[in-house]
Amino acid sequence: MTPSVSPQDLVARLRATFDAGRTRSFEWRRAQLQALRRLLIERESELAAALNADLGKSLFEAVNTETGFVLKEVDYALRHLQRWMRGHRARTPMMVWPGSSRVQPVPKGVVLIIGAWNYPVELLGSPLVAALAAGNAIVLKPSEVAASTSAALATLLPQYLDNEAVTVVEGDADVTTRLLEQRFDHILYTGNERVGRIVMSAAARHLTPVTLELGGKSPCIVSADADIDVAAARIAWAKFLNAGQTCIAPDYVLVEESARQPLLAALRERLLKSYGEDPSRSADYGRIVNARHLARLQASLTGLKIHVGGQIDPGSRYLAPTIVVDPPLDSALMQEEIFGPILPVLSVKDAAQAIAFVRERPAPLALYAFTRDRALQRQVSEDLQAGSACINDAIVFRVSPQLPFGGIGPSGMGRYGGWYGFETFSHMKAVMKRSFRFDVELRYPPYNATKLWWMRRL
Repeated sequence: MTPSVSPQDLVARLRATFDAGRTRSFEWRRAQLQALRRLLIERESELAAALNADLGKSLFEAVNTETGFVLKEVDYALRHLQRWMRGHRARTPMMVWPGSSRVQPVPKGVVLIIGAWNYPVELLGSPLVAALAAGNAIVLKPSEVAASTSAALATLLPQYLDNEAVTVVEGDADVTTRLLEQRFDHILYTGNERVGRIVMSAAARHLTPVTLELGGKSPCIVSADADIDVAAARIAWAKFLNAGQTCIAPDYVLVEESARQPLLAALRERLLKSYGEDPSRSADYGRIVNARHLARLQASLTGLKIHVGGQIDPGSRYLAPTIVVDPPLDSALMQEEIFGPILPVLSVKDAAQAIAFVRERPAPLALYAFTRDRALQRQVSEDLQAGSACINDAIVFRVSPQLPFGGIGPSGMGRYGGWYGFETFSHMKAVMKRSFRFDVELRYPPYNATKLWWMRRL
């Protein structure tokens, strides 16, 4: 947003575009998705360079978790867009025959998408795919914390997308606050719970629906019957991807006592295999986004028992992959979302104690369990509250565009991904169409016992 354009004027311009019907057609939606697809392919190197500057992401990680992820969402939406737009028929009650009923998806209008800094392409791009597919005009607000990626998106997106319907607004919290003063038809925010409350409060002034993806402390249960080596490899990958700055990363591990030492040994071995003796030299290990977050993470390690890692280099924003054993439950590490490459491992007597531990705490965004026990798998899948659950792996449920992504309770509300994103940014309008024929007098006054008898049966 240039200084000469106020948020009010910006939203008014987008609303005029939407009201003119420009974004509603299948052709427009398809063209915008195809243009976004070209951007992701043609400008991959520029986006990867920005991601490396902000977070130290390798090219593999940038493609796997950012540009390639959004590209897959685009392709899925393009394959299904016509069917999604058609809506579906619904049963018409006998009393209103002859007639027909259907559910017709229509775009909501002008929507605001506020991205996060930890996956600045994916967490802006994935909702963007859904909002375009649903036919909306869109304001995109990338996170200023990932400054290089924000600048890249602000430069590249206008070169490919319809500037009369999609705009990128850069800036700090004051800019976001000014945007939130405007009336939008939907707001999607990814970030922390504190700002989520601010977004929800601002939206309430206009009765604007919101989707909030807020993270939380995602538990990981490891039972004694699990394949410990495989569990360690998958947990370590999921935790230390993006230097632990992932909202659905395992935040802590609850392991049965008999499997504790084997798991700790396997985690150490996996870190050595993945990142070498000195992870700071590994091209595949990322960096903390800024000095403030590094200082926060460093402070959280004070006085704790470190099994492996803990090395810090403020100059390069480096914090080694770190495993902490049995931290106090009242420590910052166990009270707040870690959002960094620190993995607490806590012992539990058995799976029942692990289940009770998770149940006593706020519902997380994700929940993981490594076990062959069908009963424990069922408890994790069905009984415990969480945005998503994954058995015998971590994070990988996000690769499926057929699964919804979203939180529950303090970890968020609403969902997106694939059809669910299209649904989030659409209004599912109920449409009934009737004939002028057979206009029976049953429903019209004056009423009598005979009409009541027929009404009850119909």
